[in-house]
Amino acid sequence: MPRNAWRVAAASALTAALFATSSCSDDGGNEKKANGDGTKAAKPLKWAGCPAPTPLEGGGQAPPKGWECATLDVPLDYAKPEGETIPIALIRAKARDKDKRLGSLVFNFGGPGGSGISTLPGAAKEYEALRSRYDLVSFDPRGVGRSAPVRCEDDKQLDAYYSQDASPTTPQQEKEFVDNIRQFQEACERNSAKVLPHVGTSNAARDMDRIRQALGDEKLHYFGISYGTELGGVYAHLFPKNVGRAVFDAVVDPTKTSEEGALGQAKGFQLALGNFAQDCVDRGDECKLQGSTAKEIEANVIKLQKELSAKPIAGIGDRRLTETSATNGIAQALYSKELWPLLEQGLDEAEGGQGQLLLALSDALNGRNEQGQYSNIGAANAAINCADSKDRYTLEQTKAKLPAFRSASPVFGDFLGWAMMGCTDWPVAGAWETPDVSAPGSAPILVIGNTGDPATPYEGARKMAERLGKGVGVELTYKGEGHGAYNSGDTCVQNAVNSYLLDGKTPSAGTVCTATKEATGTPVAPEPPAGA
Repeated sequence: MPRNAWRVAAASALTAALFATSSCSDDGGNEKKANGDGTKAAKPLKWAGCPAPTPLEGGGQAPPKGWECATLDVPLDYAKPEGETIPIALIRAKARDKDKRLGSLVFNFGGPGGSGISTLPGAAKEYEALRSRYDLVSFDPRGVGRSAPVRCEDDKQLDAYYSQDASPTTPQQEKEFVDNIRQFQEACERNSAKVLPHVGTSNAARDMDRIRQALGDEKLHYFGISYGTELGGVYAHLFPKNVGRAVFDAVVDPTKTSEEGALGQAKGFQLALGNFAQDCVDRGDECKLQGSTAKEIEANVIKLQKELSAKPIAGIGDRRLTETSATNGIAQALYSKELWPLLEQGLDEAEGGQGQLLLALSDALNGRNEQGQYSNIGAANAAINCADSKDRYTLEQTKAKLPAFRSASPVFGDFLGWAMMGCTDWPVAGAWETPDVSAPGSAPILVIGNTGDPATPYEGARKMAERLGKGVGVELTYKGEGHGAYNSGDTCVQNAVNSYLLDGKTPSAGTVCTATKEATGTPVAPEPPAGA
């Protein structure tokens, strides 16, 4: 993960900095009618075969036969609709039943900064039931992957950036921390100055309405996960009459400032770590970790952090496992209960002096592949968060807030507290403290909260449902673990979602689904396997 933020993503990780836009007014006044902003209607897309994802999208193999890709040109600056354009890259798999096709179902898997182009093909099997009647569609949002990507530091610089101390304890370490953030931000401005003012969430929402038009759909049918729920909420505010059937899973709380969101994450990750530790204890002798109680296992994690702070251990190649990378790796594994065995193994190996597995988990969180290439998820995450959030914290303000973070989480608090400085000297002003997601006149939106979610705490779902407005937000609770609910494999959740998206039947508000031991699912998280 970026040292200055944990992204919220169904495929990513973590800070709950809040997100919004750039140069256009965000009151939505001219957005209530399609193309009321002065832009021409989007042209139909020209679909063709897909190339392999670029390194900035995470790399990998080209999607299998049957997947199609296209590019849509949108205004760089919606205040100048006839001015310069940028490309938005899209991907789709056509519906299985053409006779019963409902339209397109557009996915955003989170981040901000996650590539839909690289994520959807690997995740599509989880949505096979939905593909029966929908084309499955995703995209790289502006600033991401193939869509006018934000570029900051190169791979070698990022290796150094991610390995350095993200929880400084001495004046010298504090200076190095602040200098590292400033150097990263200067690289972003130097390499991406043209796009930085325009990558905020409201502009991405405007792009989604252009995508809807280009797909030929009267309404936008949408599945937003983690940060994708924030993007979906902003879209619903700007274009309430254009909302079709929509689902928000792993919901970002739209009422929290970046500080409040980060504190919520600190509590959420600490809760998830405690649940992991208790599960290990409950398995008795099968558990590899030392400690007869969950608290003892947590204490050993803190002990490991301190040891790594003093002396990093062997990692991968000539790279060492530091306290920062170990904490990143732990956070990555808490995104899904299916990753708990890897966390147990990684902690056990690290206690024995071998840090390869925790470093590999940290690399996945930061978008680093085995060839040492980074996707641009870190750069895009910083650019979108800082274009959105007005919050800018000085060193003194940050240090004053650290006790509250440490109280919220002895393991993750320091890291999330210091992360608040990620936008301090950003060259673009932020748009808001919290986003407006009120959507009077919108179709119902199914809003799902998971009681064990570390990155987007459960309470955010209710706040989102309330802010969407009466008759719009329909809340469903999943009593489970991990980031998100649909991809846990829980049949109660999946039946409720499928019934709405396929048949238009919303569950009763307040419906509760309880996880079974079998419902571990295949995670669409975190990225580069993703907000919030």
